[in-house]
Amino acid sequence: MAGPRLSAETLHASTVAIGGRAVLISGPSGSGKSDLALRLLDRGFALVSDDQTVVKRRGDLLIASAPPSIAGKIEVRGIGIVDIDHIDEVPLALVVELTSEMERLPDDSRQRLLVGIHIPVVTIDALTASAPSKVALALDRLGLKI
Repeated sequence: MAGPRLSAETLHASTVAIGGRAVLISGPSGSGKSDLALRLLDRGFALVSDDQTVVKRRGDLLIASAPPSIAGKIEVRGIGIVDIDHIDEVPLALVVELTSEMERLPDDSRQRLLVGIHIPVVTIDALTASAPSKVALALDRLGLKI
């Protein structure tokens, strides 16, 4: 007998959004999640959540939001926790996995299963200057113009 289907999970990830679509940024502690999110904010993205993201299933959509205790806050290394405008309840379009070990020509069909739904994944080195551009290009390849 199958167990109950998860309808939500909290992930150690930062999330930003643009054009009504969210990008979840995941990676190990210290990999640059908050830094990449901050650089994406400079490109017109909005903060959804920093450090932890709640992903809920709503029908065939995944919805990203911040846990109430950290909504509207982002950690800026060297400065501290900063209050910032944020948006809530944004459909998730893409997962960005941070790593320093990049494949030159990765498989375009990579996906991650979240709360029972597959979502496209790209791997990016957050410490490179081109990381925000790569996130924008990945959204563009999905047909999500920004």
